[in-house]
Amino acid sequence: MKVKLLIIAISFAVLSCNQNEIMKLEYPVSKKTNQVDDYFGTKVADPYRWLENDTSKETAEWVKAQNKVTFDFLEKIPFREKIRERLTQVWDYPRKSALFKFSGHYFCYKNNGLQNQSVLYIQEGSEKDASSRILIDPNTLSEDGTVAMGTISVSKDGKYIAYSVARGGSDWNEILVKEIATGKDMEDNIKWVKFSGISWYKDGFYYSGYDAPDKGTELTKKNEFHKLYYHKLGTPQDKDMIVMENKKEALRMHYGSVTEDENFLIVYESSAGKRGSAIHVKDLACRQAGLKNNKPFKQIISEFDYEYSFFDNDGNILYARTNKNAPKYKVVSIDFKNPDEKNWKDLIPEKENVLESAVAAGSKFVVKYMKDAYSQMEIYENNGAFVRNIDLPTIGTVSTFNGDKKENLAFYVFTSFTTPGDIYQYNVSTGKSELYESSKIKFDGTQYEVKQVFFSSKDGAKIPMFITHKKGLKLDGSNPAILYGYGGFNVSLTPSFNNALVVWLENGGIYCMVNLRGGGEYGKKWHEAGTKLNKQNVFDDFIAAAEYMIKEKYTSPSKLAARGGSNGGLLVGAVINQRPDLFGAAIPAVGVMDMLRFQKFTIGWNWVSDYGSSDNKEEFEYLYKYSPLHNIKEDIKYPAVMVTTADHDDRVVPAHSFKYIAELQSKYKGSNPVIIRIETMAGHSAGKPTAKIIDEYADVWSFLFYTLGAKPEYK
Repeated sequence: MKVKLLIIAISFAVLSCNQNEIMKLEYPVSKKTNQVDDYFGTKVADPYRWLENDTSKETAEWVKAQNKVTFDFLEKIPFREKIRERLTQVWDYPRKSALFKFSGHYFCYKNNGLQNQSVLYIQEGSEKDASSRILIDPNTLSEDGTVAMGTISVSKDGKYIAYSVARGGSDWNEILVKEIATGKDMEDNIKWVKFSGISWYKDGFYYSGYDAPDKGTELTKKNEFHKLYYHKLGTPQDKDMIVMENKKEALRMHYGSVTEDENFLIVYESSAGKRGSAIHVKDLACRQAGLKNNKPFKQIISEFDYEYSFFDNDGNILYARTNKNAPKYKVVSIDFKNPDEKNWKDLIPEKENVLESAVAAGSKFVVKYMKDAYSQMEIYENNGAFVRNIDLPTIGTVSTFNGDKKENLAFYVFTSFTTPGDIYQYNVSTGKSELYESSKIKFDGTQYEVKQVFFSSKDGAKIPMFITHKKGLKLDGSNPAILYGYGGFNVSLTPSFNNALVVWLENGGIYCMVNLRGGGEYGKKWHEAGTKLNKQNVFDDFIAAAEYMIKEKYTSPSKLAARGGSNGGLLVGAVINQRPDLFGAAIPAVGVMDMLRFQKFTIGWNWVSDYGSSDNKEEFEYLYKYSPLHNIKEDIKYPAVMVTTADHDDRVVPAHSFKYIAELQSKYKGSNPVIIRIETMAGHSAGKPTAKIIDEYADVWSFLFYTLGAKPEYK
């Protein structure tokens, strides 16, 4: 018999406005079923399995009831609207991306301040005052700004631009095409695109996707049998050619990229549980017809153990960044006609610092290194000879470097915790770098200080952390602070500016970003030290960071919040199970909370490379020990928790967060709020409209200030 979801009436008692006591609230009762799974003889209950059905009426009622609790709570925080107003002021300034050039045209993105999505402009020339016109405005594609533009690609003849759009934050994309000169929309409309680039060749382009999912399973079904297609302009999608697929291996992915001279198609093939790519190359120049030539792909790299990023070629010589025999990466040249590894040449050998990226610009290679999680830039000849450094303003991040191999003019964006994305113009030939355009935000970064500290983790490993706060702040343990981390998938956290942090910092908040193992800050070994059976290192690093902040009197446990998203949401969930005494509040966002079933949904199978899998006995036992969902205890005094997720998140499906908060609300007996904020028409994070970003930060900051016993000062 079906058990109906019981919704308990919600009652609030606001005990005081000085925040020494927190609002009392009651939660909806989440029904429990008798679902039990057997993992190698270990019986594991999964009473909230029904919440995995994101399209059921029962789940919809549960979501509605949970959001009512959450938003009733948030609406009673007295300074919430003032924070929202201040965030709106902070966001309301014109923004512009660095210029980039495709097929003879200059492009940039602009936002007048509060536009939900940035607009793509085409510009006549590189001068700052050059005339420009709107080419694609995604704000016109929906009334609420929830349609976002993703990848763009310009045809080699400069006539057409293909671009992807995502609706409601989903990873599913459509590809549309526009004629550049007239702005006319073409009839081409490609659906069910996912984990794809767009790469033009002749009168069409390559893209990747899946077969259309069954209705109702679009946001949860396991993604299998990824294919690389070629679409010829003006033809229906069902005529698109399958260029590469693997009918025997469901968990393979294929990504295609054409070299700038259109001589080669390079296909990256990845496999479940592996961290690298096999590489297939097709010689497109062997016949003018290109696609119709009968020459097969040449597999120049067959294993899936190492990363490769091909960024340029000179005739048959292909240039790539790789970590093969170089844990911190190097640049190699590979002769397509003689691709055996013994013939590779190391152009830029591995160094002490991580070689983060390489691009071709002005007949040279521009290489970005990462030293202790911040950027350093170097220029090399294409034979590997060092030319010079690019001097950067301070410790920070070059977030974008746009160049053309045939031109000396390039543009890059530099940012730091206190420097909002300034655009620089760089001459690759002369080495002259000059400010092209500075940010218009009304924020005085000189009033704040940033320091990088190193502390010891549990096993003695030295871990770096950036700390940002107002100058002159007293270190007496009374300051509200956020500890932010990620620690996974070779992702590096580097200094960058976040508009929302202005509100936190100007109200005396401290922001700490810790570079945990599992990330890419120090290369392959650093990454692997936080994966699979080493994952506890990540949690230990984060715990040690919290202990350092408390010991050095930046903050105290009741004033410290843990925050992280996605893999970082997993981090927060695991850490507050293990050391709840270190935190007064926690925000696990779009987190991977069920470590026994993540591989069952959408692209979760691809995370086995970092996490391992419950399908393996040894890995199951390890995962079960730290899985946030499975380690919630009744006798733990949890900090205040606000889980955040979104209904269109098909990367980390919201069932992770749903099941986690249902279990936490069932077992936690204390007075701290443990709630969930479920956004509608939004996904994992990409493409979220400005209005929703402001609303979410208003709620996050309000929750943190309130539960940490702090009060922002706004008149």
